[in-house]
Amino acid sequence: MVRQLRAEQTRTTILTAAAELFDRQGYESTSLSDIVEHAQVTKGALYFHFAAKEDLAQAIMELQSRASRQVASEMDVRGHSSLESLIRTTFGITRLSVEGPIPRAGLRLATGGVVIRPPLRHPFTELVDIATRRLHGAAKEADIHPDVDVEAAAHSLVCFFVGTRVVGRSLEPVARQPRRVAEMWHLMIRGLVPVPRRAPYLTLATQLEREIRAV
Repeated sequence: MVRQLRAEQTRTTILTAAAELFDRQGYESTSLSDIVEHAQVTKGALYFHFAAKEDLAQAIMELQSRASRQVASEMDVRGHSSLESLIRTTFGITRLSVEGPIPRAGLRLATGGVVIRPPLRHPFTELVDIATRRLHGAAKEADIHPDVDVEAAAHSLVCFFVGTRVVGRSLEPVARQPRRVAEMWHLMIRGLVPVPRRAPYLTLATQLEREIRAV
């Protein structure tokens, strides 16, 4: 049992070190030797858990995908409206990125340079599916304009959400991400939501941003 626990701790250390480097300098620019040095483990320890750099990238994206699905699933059982669940999901994913390198690295890996192997779905496909379901629900609840093309809105929202984070990574500290997501939602809400229903959602976006920044 002790040996198994130690092996799991070593695996986590390697994954975290790899994520930090992938996020900071990119997949192509990071070597296995860099990861070994950053994790302060032996090459033997790394190869015991991961046969190649691609396996590390795949494991990081799997962890990111699992965490995002968990955030979305938690919203399903809380009784929120569909639109509130979607807003809270995006801020939940943003919080993960602010708090740890694995979600940040998962996003960077998903934007190119790594082939995503089945059965893992592309993270952006999962996000589009989540957004589409939530927006269909919001349409039924009359929280978005009746003439909104839900599929187009979901695709645009994910592009906006991912793009905000990608651009922000290059231009400003990660702690700025919650503010950018709040700005995104203030624009999206004004475009999607009828005027009489906007105020609570605009307030929610501001509130969630402040909650993350306060942590």
